[in-house]
Amino acid sequence: MTVGRLAHSPAAADHTESVARPRPTDAASAAVWDLAATVVDPEVPVLTIADLGILREASVSGGSVLVSITPTYSGCPAVEAIRDDIVTVLAAAGYSDVAVRVVLSPAWTTDWMSADGKRKLEEFGIAPPTGTRPAGPVSLGLGVRCPHCGSLHTRQLSRFGSTSCKALYACQRCQEPFDFFKDH
Repeated sequence: MTVGRLAHSPAAADHTESVARPRPTDAASAAVWDLAATVVDPEVPVLTIADLGILREASVSGGSVLVSITPTYSGCPAVEAIRDDIVTVLAAAGYSDVAVRVVLSPAWTTDWMSADGKRKLEEFGIAPPTGTRPAGPVSLGLGVRCPHCGSLHTRQLSRFGSTSCKALYACQRCQEPFDFFKDH
C-alpha cells in the first residue's frame, strides 16, 4: 500500500472551484468513494470526511486506488489519522494498492461541508459555520447562534476551541460554553 503523498493536483490549480467534487459516476470509483466516505473525522467524530467535504476524489485504475483529500487547513493534525483510516477501510474491503493524496489547492472551505454535516455539528453541540464571517467585532460573537438554546447573544472566549478549526464561545443567555466551527 502506498500511504500518503502531499501533492498539488493539476486540476486543483483552478482556484475558481467552490464546491466539493461530486461522487464519481463509474461503479468502481463510486464503490471506493462510498467506502472512504464512511471514515469519521477523529477530531469531530460525529462527522464523516464526506460530511466535512474533505473527500475530494476517488478513482480506480487497473488494480490501483487513489483517494484525494483536502484537510480543513494545511497543518491539520488529523490528516495522518484520516489517511490511515481510509487505507484501513479500503484494505478491509480487499483493495491492496491504495494511495491517499493530500491536495492543498484549492484550499478547503466550509462551503464544502454538507447540510447534513452542519446539522450533525449542531446536534452535537458545536455551532456550525454560518457561511459568513460573524458581523461586528469578533469578540462580541454577533451572528454565532448558540447550539444549545439558539440565542445570538454569544461571545468569543478564545480564537481556538478544542481544535484549531473551531473557536470557543459562551452563550450569554444559557451560560453554556460551546465550540464554533469557524468559517473558512
